Amino acid sequence: MDEPTLAVFKLASCDGCQLTLLDCEDELLALADRVRISHFLEASSAVEPGPYDLSLVEGSVTTAEDAARVRAIRAASRRLVTIGACATAGGIQALRNFADVEEYRRTVYASPEYIATLATSTPVSAHVDVDFELRGCPIDRRQLLEVVTAFLAGRKPDVPDHSVCFECKRRGTVCVTVAHGTPCLGPVTHAGCGALCPAFGRGCYGCFGPSGSVNLPALIPRLRSDGLDDDGVRRLLHSFNGSAFDEEVPP
Repeated sequence: MDEPTLAVFKLASCDGCQLTLLDCEDELLALADRVRISHFLEASSAVEPGPYDLSLVEGSVTTAEDAARVRAIRAASRRLVTIGACATAGGIQALRNFADVEEYRRTVYASPEYIATLATSTPVSAHVDVDFELRGCPIDRRQLLEVVTAFLAGRKPDVPDHSVCFECKRRGTVCVTVAHGTPCLGPVTHAGCGALCPAFGRGCYGCFGPSGSVNLPALIPRLRSDGLDDDGVRRLLHSFNGSAFDEEVPP
């Protein structure tokens, strides 16, 4: 029986999620014994043609070339999993979705006429069917290994969709909002980071995107009572997963 094939692709991103895979080190070596890594330019220039049994895609769609490329990746992949905030929600570059991208282009680039880009940064799922979305900025290595091994074994990944608050309680972290009045997105953010920021006395920034049950209308008044005005609330929500948290702040 032939080994299953694994491919890793990059669109518009910082490469951080691919580096998470490389940082698995010993686990990656064990994985390499079970699969054939056919396409992973971050690790090797050797490339084999598809079809691929499992493709991991990092990065958002920000150009027409990205859109065409992700369609080609989907066509060559039996299973496609998006990894990281860019691929699942448009990423930090989706801040352009709330502004004038032409103004950005004129301001940032000396020769803007050479820059070809879309007006928005969108997740891969806005363009093709996706079999699973693994959130995070960057993703968590334990969740990544679970997703990869699950798909190779033909089962559903065991990645809970509860909030960061659950992780705070599990590790015994005092709630920074209740104890100190610190603005925190933990109640609406997908778990996976181990509640890293609250453990160090900082509010959650929403790196892992919305959890399975999000109630922003209930959270926003609390953020206001913790000292944020409407602009501060928007800034907090419009960061790593801005488009995923895109909901009008009520007056």
